[in-house]
Amino acid sequence: MGTNHRALVAALMTTTLIGLTAAPAAGSTIVRGDLADGSGLETGSPETEGLVSSSPTSTDTGRLNGEQTVANPIGGRLLGGRGLIAPTGIAPPPKTEASAFLIADADTGQVLAAKDPHGHYRPASTLKTLTAVTLIPKLDKDRWVKPSQWACDEEGSAVGIVPEPIYQIDDLMRAMLIVSGNDAADALAEANGSLAKTLADMNKEARKLQAYDTVAKTPNGLDKPGQRSSAYDLALIARAGLAMPDFRKYVSTKVSKFPAPKDDGKKKDRNTQGDDDPGTPTPTKTPPAYYEIANHNKLLGKYKGMIGIKNGYTTKALGSFVGAASRNGHTIIVVIMHHPGGFWEEVAKLLDWGFAADGKVTPVGELVKPTPPPTPTPKASSLAVRHSPVAQAPVSGGGWTDRAPLVATAVLGVGVVGAIALGYGLRRRRRAPDQP
Repeated sequence: MGTNHRALVAALMTTTLIGLTAAPAAGSTIVRGDLADGSGLETGSPETEGLVSSSPTSTDTGRLNGEQTVANPIGGRLLGGRGLIAPTGIAPPPKTEASAFLIADADTGQVLAAKDPHGHYRPASTLKTLTAVTLIPKLDKDRWVKPSQWACDEEGSAVGIVPEPIYQIDDLMRAMLIVSGNDAADALAEANGSLAKTLADMNKEARKLQAYDTVAKTPNGLDKPGQRSSAYDLALIARAGLAMPDFRKYVSTKVSKFPAPKDDGKKKDRNTQGDDDPGTPTPTKTPPAYYEIANHNKLLGKYKGMIGIKNGYTTKALGSFVGAASRNGHTIIVVIMHHPGGFWEEVAKLLDWGFAADGKVTPVGELVKPTPPPTPTPKASSLAVRHSPVAQAPVSGGGWTDRAPLVATAVLGVGVVGAIALGYGLRRRRRAPDQP
Protein backbone atom coordinates (compact mmCIF):
# COMPACT_ATOMS: atom_id res chain seq x y z
CA MET A 1 0.00 0.00 0.00
CA GLY A 2 2.90 2.38 0.81
CA THR A 3 4.36 1.94 -2.68
CA ASN A 4 0.99 2.56 -4.34
CA HIS A 5 0.45 5.67 -2.21
CA ARG A 6 3.81 7.17 -3.21
CA ALA A 7 3.12 6.42 -6.90
CA LEU A 8 -0.26 8.18 -6.68
CA VAL A 9 1.32 11.27 -5.06
CA ALA A 10 4.05 11.38 -7.76
CA ALA A 11 1.44 11.17 -10.53
CA LEU A 12 -0.57 14.02 -9.01
CA MET A 13 2.54 16.22 -8.73
CA THR A 14 3.48 15.51 -12.36
CA THR A 15 -0.03 16.42 -13.54
CA THR A 16 0.05 19.66 -11.56
CA LEU A 17 3.42 20.69 -13.01
CA ILE A 18 2.23 19.99 -16.55
CA GLY A 19 -0.87 22.11 -15.94
CA LEU A 20 1.23 25.01 -14.66
CA THR A 21 3.53 24.86 -17.69
CA ALA A 22 0.65 24.77 -20.19
CA ALA A 23 -1.39 27.57 -18.62
CA PRO A 24 0.58 30.52 -17.24
CA ALA A 25 -1.11 32.60 -14.56
CA ALA A 26 -2.75 35.84 -15.61
CA GLY A 27 -0.51 38.85 -15.45
CA SER A 28 2.70 36.82 -15.55
CA THR A 29 5.45 37.72 -18.00
CA ILE A 30 6.55 34.83 -20.19
CA VAL A 31 10.04 35.30 -21.52
CA ARG A 32 11.66 34.00 -24.70
CA GLY A 33 10.09 31.71 -27.22
CA ASP A 34 11.09 28.44 -25.62
CA LEU A 35 9.11 26.55 -23.03
CA ALA A 36 10.51 25.57 -19.66
CA ASP A 37 10.56 21.92 -20.68
CA GLY A 38 12.66 22.74 -23.76
CA SER A 39 10.00 21.51 -26.18
CA GLY A 40 9.89 24.79 -28.10
CA LEU A 41 6.86 26.19 -29.92
CA GLU A 42 3.95 24.05 -30.95
CA THR A 43 1.19 24.53 -33.48
CA GLY A 44 -2.06 22.75 -34.12
CA SER A 45 -5.82 23.05 -33.79
CA PRO A 46 -6.95 24.43 -30.44
CA GLU A 47 -8.35 22.07 -27.84
CA THR A 48 -11.69 23.73 -27.23
CA GLU A 49 -12.59 21.25 -24.51
CA GLY A 50 -9.32 21.56 -22.57
CA LEU A 51 -9.79 24.90 -20.86
CA VAL A 52 -7.67 25.88 -17.88
CA SER A 53 -8.82 28.44 -15.32
CA SER A 54 -6.80 31.61 -14.88
CA SER A 55 -6.84 34.23 -12.15
CA PRO A 56 -9.00 37.29 -12.92
CA THR A 57 -7.20 40.51 -13.81
CA SER A 58 -10.06 43.01 -14.05
CA THR A 59 -13.75 43.31 -13.42
CA ASP A 60 -14.42 44.77 -16.89
CA THR A 61 -11.97 43.51 -19.50
CA GLY A 62 -14.38 43.07 -22.41
CA ARG A 63 -13.25 39.46 -22.62
CA LEU A 64 -16.04 37.22 -23.93
CA ASN A 65 -14.51 33.89 -22.88
CA GLY A 66 -14.35 34.87 -19.22
CA GLU A 67 -11.39 33.69 -17.18
CA GLN A 68 -10.57 30.75 -19.44
CA THR A 69 -7.51 30.09 -21.56
CA VAL A 70 -6.99 27.46 -24.25
CA ALA A 71 -4.58 24.75 -23.11
CA ASN A 72 -3.14 24.14 -26.60
CA PRO A 73 -3.55 27.38 -28.55
CA ILE A 74 -2.95 27.76 -32.24
CA GLY A 75 0.39 29.42 -33.00
CA GLY A 76 2.32 28.06 -30.02
CA ARG A 77 1.77 27.14 -26.40
CA LEU A 78 3.09 30.44 -25.06
CA LEU A 79 0.26 32.27 -26.78
CA GLY A 80 -2.20 30.74 -24.34
CA GLY A 81 -1.08 33.22 -21.66
CA ARG A 82 -3.18 36.21 -20.70
CA GLY A 83 -0.38 38.39 -19.36
CA LEU A 84 2.44 40.01 -21.29
CA ILE A 85 4.22 37.52 -23.55
CA ALA A 86 7.58 38.96 -24.56
CA PRO A 87 11.15 37.88 -25.35
CA THR A 88 14.20 38.59 -23.23
CA GLY A 89 17.30 40.47 -24.30
CA ILE A 90 15.36 43.59 -25.23
CA ALA A 91 13.17 46.11 -23.45
CA PRO A 92 9.53 44.97 -23.24
CA PRO A 93 6.95 46.48 -25.62
CA PRO A 94 5.60 49.92 -24.70
CA LYS A 95 2.63 49.93 -22.37
CA THR A 96 -0.83 50.09 -23.86
CA GLU A 97 -4.28 50.38 -22.33
CA ALA A 98 -5.60 47.72 -24.70
CA SER A 99 -6.84 44.51 -23.07
CA ALA A 100 -5.14 42.51 -25.82
CA PHE A 101 -2.48 43.17 -28.44
CA LEU A 102 -0.12 41.36 -30.78
CA ILE A 103 3.00 42.34 -32.75
CA ALA A 104 4.15 40.11 -35.60
CA ASP A 105 6.31 40.02 -38.71
CA ALA A 106 3.94 39.66 -41.66
CA ASP A 107 6.65 38.18 -43.88
CA THR A 108 8.00 35.44 -41.62
CA GLY A 109 4.89 34.98 -39.49
CA GLN A 110 6.91 35.31 -36.28
CA VAL A 111 4.96 36.66 -33.31
CA LEU A 112 7.32 39.03 -31.51
CA ALA A 113 5.18 39.90 -28.47
CA ALA A 114 1.58 39.74 -27.33
CA LYS A 115 -0.89 40.11 -24.51
CA ASP A 116 -3.91 37.79 -24.27
CA PRO A 117 -3.64 37.03 -28.01
CA HIS A 118 -6.38 34.36 -27.94
CA GLY A 119 -8.79 36.25 -25.71
CA HIS A 120 -12.22 36.63 -27.32
CA TYR A 121 -13.25 40.26 -27.84
CA ARG A 122 -15.79 42.15 -29.93
CA PRO A 123 -13.98 43.14 -33.13
CA ALA A 124 -16.09 46.17 -34.14
CA SER A 125 -15.19 47.36 -37.66
CA THR A 126 -11.92 45.44 -37.78
CA LEU A 127 -14.16 42.51 -38.79
CA LYS A 128 -14.54 44.25 -42.16
CA THR A 129 -11.07 42.90 -42.97
CA LEU A 130 -12.55 39.39 -42.98
CA THR A 131 -15.44 40.61 -45.16
CA ALA A 132 -12.92 41.98 -47.65
CA VAL A 133 -10.63 38.94 -47.62
CA THR A 134 -13.67 36.72 -48.19
CA LEU A 135 -15.37 38.72 -50.96
CA ILE A 136 -12.50 40.22 -52.98
CA PRO A 137 -11.78 36.87 -54.70
CA LYS A 138 -15.50 36.21 -55.24
CA LEU A 139 -16.86 39.47 -56.68
CA ASP A 140 -15.97 41.17 -59.97
CA LYS A 141 -14.84 44.63 -58.94
CA ASP A 142 -16.22 46.14 -62.18
CA ARG A 143 -19.73 44.77 -61.62
CA TRP A 144 -22.53 47.33 -61.09
CA VAL A 145 -24.67 47.02 -57.98
CA LYS A 146 -28.00 48.47 -56.87
CA PRO A 147 -28.13 48.33 -53.04
CA SER A 148 -31.36 47.48 -51.25
CA GLN A 149 -33.11 49.95 -48.98
CA TRP A 150 -32.15 47.70 -46.06
CA ALA A 151 -28.46 48.21 -46.81
CA CYS A 152 -28.91 51.95 -47.28
CA ASP A 153 -30.61 52.27 -43.87
CA GLU A 154 -27.87 50.52 -41.88
CA GLU A 155 -26.95 52.22 -38.62
CA GLY A 156 -23.56 53.47 -37.48
CA SER A 157 -20.82 54.78 -39.74
CA ALA A 158 -21.97 55.02 -43.35
CA VAL A 159 -20.77 56.31 -46.67
CA GLY A 160 -24.30 57.29 -47.72
CA ILE A 161 -25.36 54.87 -50.44
CA VAL A 162 -28.78 55.06 -52.11
CA PRO A 163 -30.85 52.35 -53.79
CA GLU A 164 -29.69 53.25 -57.29
CA PRO A 165 -27.45 51.27 -59.69
CA ILE A 166 -24.60 53.79 -59.58
CA TYR A 167 -22.00 51.77 -57.67
CA GLN A 168 -19.44 49.22 -58.67
CA ILE A 169 -18.07 46.56 -56.34
CA ASP A 170 -14.80 48.51 -56.36
CA ASP A 171 -16.60 51.61 -55.01
CA LEU A 172 -18.23 49.66 -52.19
CA MET A 173 -14.97 47.97 -51.18
CA ARG A 174 -13.24 51.34 -50.92
CA ALA A 175 -16.12 52.78 -48.91
CA MET A 176 -16.11 49.82 -46.52
CA LEU A 177 -12.36 49.91 -45.87
CA ILE A 178 -11.60 53.65 -46.16
CA VAL A 179 -14.52 55.23 -44.25
CA SER A 180 -15.82 52.07 -42.56
CA GLY A 181 -19.17 52.18 -44.35
CA ASN A 182 -21.51 49.73 -42.65
CA ASP A 183 -23.98 50.32 -45.46
CA ALA A 184 -21.33 49.46 -48.05
CA ALA A 185 -20.51 46.22 -46.21
CA ASP A 186 -24.19 45.22 -46.27
CA ALA A 187 -24.44 46.01 -49.99
CA LEU A 188 -21.39 43.81 -50.66
CA ALA A 189 -22.99 40.99 -48.69
CA GLU A 190 -26.09 41.29 -50.87
CA ALA A 191 -23.96 41.28 -54.02
CA ASN A 192 -22.49 37.98 -52.88
CA GLY A 193 -25.96 36.40 -52.93
CA SER A 194 -27.40 37.10 -49.50
CA LEU A 195 -26.47 38.08 -45.98
CA ALA A 196 -26.73 34.46 -44.80
CA LYS A 197 -24.48 33.20 -47.60
CA THR A 198 -21.88 35.89 -46.94
CA LEU A 199 -21.74 35.13 -43.22
CA ALA A 200 -21.34 31.43 -44.02
CA ASP A 201 -18.54 32.29 -46.46
CA MET A 202 -16.83 34.55 -43.90
CA ASN A 203 -16.87 31.88 -41.20
CA LYS A 204 -15.62 29.30 -43.70
CA GLU A 205 -12.78 31.66 -44.63
CA ALA A 206 -11.93 32.12 -40.95
CA ARG A 207 -11.65 28.34 -40.51
CA LYS A 208 -9.46 28.15 -43.62
CA LEU A 209 -7.12 30.77 -42.15
CA GLN A 210 -7.16 28.85 -38.83
CA ALA A 211 -8.73 31.88 -37.16
CA TYR A 212 -10.61 29.65 -34.75
CA ASP A 213 -11.41 32.43 -32.26
CA THR A 214 -13.48 34.29 -34.85
CA VAL A 215 -17.23 34.04 -35.40
CA ALA A 216 -18.89 36.51 -37.78
CA LYS A 217 -22.51 37.45 -37.19
CA THR A 218 -22.49 40.64 -39.31
CA PRO A 219 -20.47 41.73 -42.37
CA ASN A 220 -19.82 45.18 -40.88
CA GLY A 221 -18.70 44.44 -37.31
CA LEU A 222 -21.64 45.98 -35.48
CA ASP A 223 -22.05 44.22 -32.14
CA LYS A 224 -24.21 41.12 -32.16
CA PRO A 225 -24.44 38.28 -29.62
CA GLY A 226 -21.95 35.55 -30.40
CA GLN A 227 -19.74 37.68 -32.65
CA ARG A 228 -16.09 37.65 -31.62
CA SER A 229 -12.47 37.59 -32.69
CA SER A 230 -9.00 37.82 -31.13
CA ALA A 231 -5.79 39.76 -31.61
CA TYR A 232 -4.19 36.62 -33.03
CA ASP A 233 -7.00 36.02 -35.52
CA LEU A 234 -7.06 39.62 -36.73
CA ALA A 235 -3.34 39.31 -37.44
CA LEU A 236 -3.97 36.15 -39.49
CA ILE A 237 -6.72 37.88 -41.46
CA ALA A 238 -4.62 41.00 -42.02
CA ARG A 239 -1.71 38.91 -43.26
CA ALA A 240 -4.00 37.17 -45.75
CA GLY A 241 -5.33 40.55 -46.90
CA LEU A 242 -1.86 42.02 -47.41
CA ALA A 243 -1.18 39.20 -49.88
CA MET A 244 -4.05 40.53 -52.07
CA PRO A 245 -3.07 43.50 -54.29
CA ASP A 246 -6.61 44.96 -54.27
CA PHE A 247 -6.90 44.71 -50.48
CA ARG A 248 -3.55 46.42 -50.05
CA LYS A 249 -4.61 49.17 -52.47
CA TYR A 250 -7.90 49.81 -50.68
CA VAL A 251 -6.50 50.04 -47.14
CA SER A 252 -3.62 52.33 -48.17
CA THR A 253 -5.80 54.85 -50.03
CA LYS A 254 -5.86 58.21 -48.25
CA VAL A 255 -8.56 60.02 -50.26
CA SER A 256 -10.88 58.69 -52.95
CA LYS A 257 -13.93 59.66 -55.00
CA PHE A 258 -17.28 58.01 -54.35
CA PRO A 259 -20.32 58.09 -56.68
CA ALA A 260 -22.99 60.62 -55.72
CA PRO A 261 -26.74 60.33 -56.45
CA LYS A 262 -28.27 62.78 -58.91
CA ASP A 263 -29.78 64.96 -56.18
CA ASP A 264 -26.67 65.01 -54.02
CA GLY A 265 -26.27 68.74 -54.44
CA LYS A 266 -29.68 69.29 -52.86
CA LYS A 267 -28.94 67.16 -49.80
CA LYS A 268 -27.34 68.24 -46.56
CA ASP A 269 -23.85 66.92 -45.95
CA ARG A 270 -24.06 63.69 -43.89
CA ASN A 271 -21.28 64.93 -41.62
CA THR A 272 -23.08 68.13 -40.53
CA GLN A 273 -25.65 68.53 -37.77
CA GLY A 274 -28.66 70.87 -37.90
CA ASP A 275 -30.25 72.98 -40.63
CA ASP A 276 -28.37 76.10 -39.56
CA ASP A 277 -24.97 74.43 -39.74
CA PRO A 278 -22.60 76.66 -41.74
CA GLY A 279 -21.15 73.57 -43.40
CA THR A 280 -24.40 72.81 -45.24
CA PRO A 281 -23.64 72.87 -48.99
CA THR A 282 -25.44 75.27 -51.30
CA PRO A 283 -27.75 73.50 -53.78
CA THR A 284 -26.44 73.47 -57.32
CA LYS A 285 -28.15 73.09 -60.68
CA THR A 286 -25.59 70.50 -61.79
CA PRO A 287 -24.77 68.22 -58.83
CA PRO A 288 -21.31 66.61 -58.88
CA ALA A 289 -21.04 62.99 -59.99
CA TYR A 290 -19.02 62.12 -56.91
CA TYR A 291 -17.86 63.27 -53.50
CA GLU A 292 -14.60 62.66 -51.68
CA ILE A 293 -14.07 60.19 -48.85
CA ALA A 294 -11.02 60.18 -46.58
CA ASN A 295 -9.37 57.29 -44.74
CA HIS A 296 -10.05 57.04 -41.01
CA ASN A 297 -6.51 55.76 -40.33
CA LYS A 298 -4.72 58.71 -38.74
CA LEU A 299 -1.26 57.17 -39.22
CA LEU A 300 -1.47 57.12 -43.03
CA GLY A 301 0.92 59.76 -44.31
CA LYS A 302 2.25 60.43 -40.80
CA TYR A 303 3.95 57.20 -39.76
CA LYS A 304 6.86 56.18 -41.98
CA GLY A 305 5.98 53.15 -44.10
CA MET A 306 2.36 52.95 -42.91
CA ILE A 307 0.25 50.69 -45.11
CA GLY A 308 -3.01 51.10 -43.23
CA ILE A 309 -5.67 48.41 -42.72
CA LYS A 310 -8.58 49.04 -40.30
CA ASN A 311 -9.68 50.57 -37.03
CA GLY A 312 -13.03 50.25 -35.28
CA TYR A 313 -15.11 51.28 -32.31
CA THR A 314 -18.40 50.47 -30.62
CA THR A 315 -19.51 51.29 -27.08
CA LYS A 316 -19.13 47.62 -26.09
CA ALA A 317 -16.06 46.70 -28.14
CA LEU A 318 -14.29 50.00 -27.38
CA GLY A 319 -11.37 50.83 -29.66
CA SER A 320 -9.82 48.20 -31.90
CA PHE A 321 -7.16 48.39 -34.58
CA VAL A 322 -5.25 46.18 -36.98
CA GLY A 323 -2.56 47.81 -39.08
CA ALA A 324 0.77 47.27 -40.81
CA ALA A 325 3.82 49.23 -41.86
CA SER A 326 6.82 48.36 -44.02
CA ARG A 327 10.43 49.44 -43.59
CA ASN A 328 13.65 48.09 -45.07
CA GLY A 329 11.91 45.10 -46.62
CA HIS A 330 10.08 44.08 -43.43
CA THR A 331 6.37 44.43 -42.67
CA ILE A 332 5.16 44.58 -39.07
CA ILE A 333 1.54 43.92 -38.06
CA VAL A 334 0.10 45.41 -34.88
CA VAL A 335 -3.31 44.50 -33.44
CA ILE A 336 -5.00 45.99 -30.38
CA MET A 337 -8.44 45.16 -28.94
CA HIS A 338 -10.69 46.70 -26.28
CA HIS A 339 -8.86 50.00 -25.88
CA PRO A 340 -10.67 52.61 -23.75
CA GLY A 341 -9.32 55.77 -25.38
CA GLY A 342 -7.16 57.20 -28.14
CA PHE A 343 -4.68 54.61 -29.30
CA TRP A 344 -2.85 56.10 -32.29
CA GLU A 345 0.26 57.12 -30.38
CA GLU A 346 0.42 53.73 -28.66
CA VAL A 347 0.10 51.93 -32.00
CA ALA A 348 3.00 53.96 -33.41
CA LYS A 349 5.18 53.02 -30.44
CA LEU A 350 4.24 49.34 -30.75
CA LEU A 351 5.22 49.45 -34.44
CA ASP A 352 8.54 51.09 -33.53
CA TRP A 353 9.20 48.31 -31.03
CA GLY A 354 8.34 45.69 -33.63
CA PHE A 355 10.84 47.05 -36.13
CA ALA A 356 13.52 47.29 -33.43
CA ALA A 357 12.94 43.70 -32.24
CA ASP A 358 12.38 42.02 -35.61
CA GLY A 359 15.14 39.53 -36.39
CA LYS A 360 16.89 40.14 -33.07
CA VAL A 361 14.76 38.19 -30.59
CA THR A 362 13.42 34.69 -30.19
CA PRO A 363 9.77 34.74 -31.33
CA VAL A 364 7.11 33.83 -28.79
CA GLY A 365 4.87 32.17 -31.40
CA GLU A 366 3.96 32.15 -35.05
CA LEU A 367 1.16 33.13 -37.39
CA VAL A 368 0.15 29.82 -38.89
CA LYS A 369 -0.48 29.36 -42.58
CA PRO A 370 -3.95 28.66 -44.00
CA THR A 371 -5.06 25.05 -44.13
CA PRO A 372 -4.34 23.50 -47.53
CA PRO A 373 -7.38 22.73 -49.70
CA PRO A 374 -8.51 19.09 -49.57
CA THR A 375 -7.01 16.87 -52.25
CA PRO A 376 -9.79 15.69 -54.59
CA THR A 377 -10.20 11.92 -54.70
CA PRO A 378 -9.81 10.72 -58.31
CA LYS A 379 -12.86 8.91 -59.64
CA ALA A 380 -12.29 5.38 -60.93
CA SER A 381 -12.84 5.10 -64.69
CA SER A 382 -15.29 2.45 -65.89
CA LEU A 383 -12.74 1.43 -68.54
CA ALA A 384 -10.07 0.83 -65.95
CA VAL A 385 -12.17 -1.93 -64.36
CA ARG A 386 -12.22 -4.04 -67.53
CA HIS A 387 -8.74 -5.48 -67.67
CA SER A 388 -7.95 -7.62 -70.70
CA PRO A 389 -5.46 -10.50 -70.51
CA VAL A 390 -3.14 -8.53 -72.81
CA ALA A 391 -3.11 -5.47 -70.52
CA GLN A 392 -2.40 -7.62 -67.50
CA ALA A 393 0.52 -9.47 -69.09
CA PRO A 394 3.94 -8.30 -67.88
CA VAL A 395 5.98 -6.38 -70.44
CA SER A 396 9.35 -6.72 -68.73
CA GLY A 397 11.67 -9.68 -68.39
CA GLY A 398 11.88 -10.60 -72.10
CA GLY A 399 11.26 -14.34 -71.48
CA TRP A 400 8.99 -16.53 -73.55
CA THR A 401 6.64 -17.18 -70.67
CA ASP A 402 6.19 -13.44 -70.17
CA ARG A 403 5.06 -13.02 -73.74
CA ALA A 404 3.16 -16.26 -74.14
CA PRO A 405 -0.35 -14.76 -73.69
CA LEU A 406 0.47 -12.01 -76.18
CA VAL A 407 1.84 -14.47 -78.76
CA ALA A 408 -1.08 -16.83 -78.26
CA THR A 409 -3.52 -14.02 -78.80
CA ALA A 410 -1.68 -12.92 -81.93
CA VAL A 411 -1.65 -16.46 -83.35
CA LEU A 412 -5.34 -16.86 -82.57
CA GLY A 413 -6.05 -13.54 -84.27
CA VAL A 414 -4.15 -14.54 -87.41
CA GLY A 415 -6.01 -17.86 -87.52
CA VAL A 416 -9.39 -16.16 -87.25
CA VAL A 417 -8.53 -13.62 -89.93
CA GLY A 418 -7.22 -16.40 -92.17
CA ALA A 419 -10.38 -18.43 -91.77
CA ILE A 420 -12.56 -15.46 -92.60
CA ALA A 421 -10.49 -14.65 -95.66
CA LEU A 422 -10.62 -18.26 -96.87
CA GLY A 423 -14.39 -18.43 -96.49
CA TYR A 424 -14.84 -15.14 -98.28
CA GLY A 425 -12.60 -16.31 -101.13
CA LEU A 426 -14.54 -19.58 -101.60
CA ARG A 427 -17.82 -17.68 -101.62
CA ARG A 428 -16.50 -15.25 -104.23
CA ARG A 429 -15.30 -18.20 -106.34
CA ARG A 430 -18.72 -19.87 -106.31
CA ARG A 431 -20.47 -16.58 -107.29
CA ALA A 432 -18.01 -15.74 -110.09
CA PRO A 433 -20.09 -17.16 -113.00
CA ASP A 434 -23.08 -14.96 -112.13
CA GLN A 435 -21.12 -11.70 -112.39
CA PRO A 436 -20.90 -9.88 -115.78
